[in-house]
Amino acid sequence: MMSPWIKNLRRLSFSSSSQITHKIPMEIEIKLRLPDSAAHQKLSDILSPYHTKTHLQQNLFFDTPQLTLATTHLAALRLRFYDLDTQSILSLKSKPKLSNGISRIEEIEHPLDPTLARACAAEPWRFSAVQGSGVLERVVGEFGVGLDELVCLGGFRNVRAVYIWNGLKVELDESEYEFGVCYEVECESDRPEEVKVMLEELLERNGIRFCYSKMSKFAVFRSGKLPEFG
Repeated sequence: MMSPWIKNLRRLSFSSSSQITHKIPMEIEIKLRLPDSAAHQKLSDILSPYHTKTHLQQNLFFDTPQLTLATTHLAALRLRFYDLDTQSILSLKSKPKLSNGISRIEEIEHPLDPTLARACAAEPWRFSAVQGSGVLERVVGEFGVGLDELVCLGGFRNVRAVYIWNGLKVELDESEYEFGVCYEVECESDRPEEVKVMLEELLERNGIRFCYSKMSKFAVFRSGKLPEFG
């Protein structure tokens, strides 16, 4: 375990470096939910000529036992592993807004060596070994959460198929929670209203039912149940 002296030093270090303010990037995505595996498969078949890759993802979330990040700051600290630990990325999402199928959320990311990432997942206090991370600097400096306070909340697995369709990066997700499976289409764009219409027309033209996603994947995970479709 880390000594109290090192814990305090790391907290001071992150807090001091966080005094420099930066504009937090905004992620803007269209998020449409599909009703079931049949709709997911049908869309997968339609988009198959545009398929570029499929990722196997594991998403783990971290917070204090009191859920300080989630409840006080509307933030989610996520560690994502790709394709049997070939890559891992630590991200912090905050200030989410999801309306009419368009998600806007602040997001910063930091790539981690998968071996270190697995060590952090098993013992979250090891995040203190991560150097130069704007993600962790914000957790400590802006949100006031010590890295020694973090615990792993668990998470979910996701199969993400990626397509380049009409110049857009379209992602088809199959998210497996302990309580069920959810299917979604996502597309990041700085033209969200226009792109949403394009995706809606694609689905309607092919007779695929959909609705606007009303919750983020993290919110679904926290709720412990799949949201109702529609």
